[in-house]
Amino acid sequence: MQTTYKTTSYGGRQSRGMSTPDNEPIRFDTKIAVLLRDDLEPWQRLNVTAFLVSGLGATVPEVVGEPYADADGVPYLPMFRQPVMIFVGGKETLTAAHGRVLVRALPRAVFTSDLFATGNDRDNRAAVRAVPTAALDLVGLAVYGPRNGVDKVFKGARMHP
Repeated sequence: MQTTYKTTSYGGRQSRGMSTPDNEPIRFDTKIAVLLRDDLEPWQRLNVTAFLVSGLGATVPEVVGEPYADADGVPYLPMFRQPVMIFVGGKETLTAAHGRVLVRALPRAVFTSDLFATGNDRDNRAAVRAVPTAALDLVGLAVYGPRNGVDKVFKGARMHP
């Protein structure tokens, strides 16, 4: 089978992927990644991840794919068009990553420990707004951007087990 290479544009970005006559795998030049503090309970990890990625989907439209439908034509909501990589690290790793993402000015979402005590969006925003940047007690950070940029932001973090 002959293999060819195809450059495709996704959301204004170029991506080079390997294509074959039967299918066209897509290799993204961007990355969606979440960094979670390693001392969170399992339910907290899931909750923080869900909240963090919702911010990216709402404000970075190119990360969202087309709606789904099953063989009977039942429609389903669209989801991210690419995988979400989940990382863990200690408080120091999260603080350093936060500093690096601010310098790089990549799209980001934060989740602080204070948000576990709130129950709605208004109170969540107020809790973050009440704390200076350097004093945020971060438990999660989501980032979207060029693969190499996100990798540099998350330097020192490890893949979630």
